[in-house]
Amino acid sequence: MSNAFVVTDADFAAKVEQAGIVTVVDFWATWCGPCRMIAPILDQLAEEYAGKVQVAKLDVDSNQATSMRFSVRSIPTLLFFKDGKVIDQVIGAVPKASLAAKFAQHAA
Repeated sequence: MSNAFVVTDADFAAKVEQAGIVTVVDFWATWCGPCRMIAPILDQLAEEYAGKVQVAKLDVDSNQATSMRFSVRSIPTLLFFKDGKVIDQVIGAVPKASLAAKFAQHAA
């Protein structure tokens, strides 16, 4: 079972921008190999940082308005949101240690 939740164009503002917690949004697609590679890592980090950082997944094929709004041109792209603003990003499939460092940096 995934520890991440799905967001769409329709509920992005409520679930991400108005969340009272740091939210990492994984911009991904079903056909994207690197996206599938980092998915289990994101699930693990979502569990490890539960209550401090939440992880959301947004399918770029089904939710193009949000993808365009944040200029997502390649996937996977991870955007870190706090207080409704983008505070960090990671583009591409990176090792768990790199992602864990970003989570630790923003989990306050």
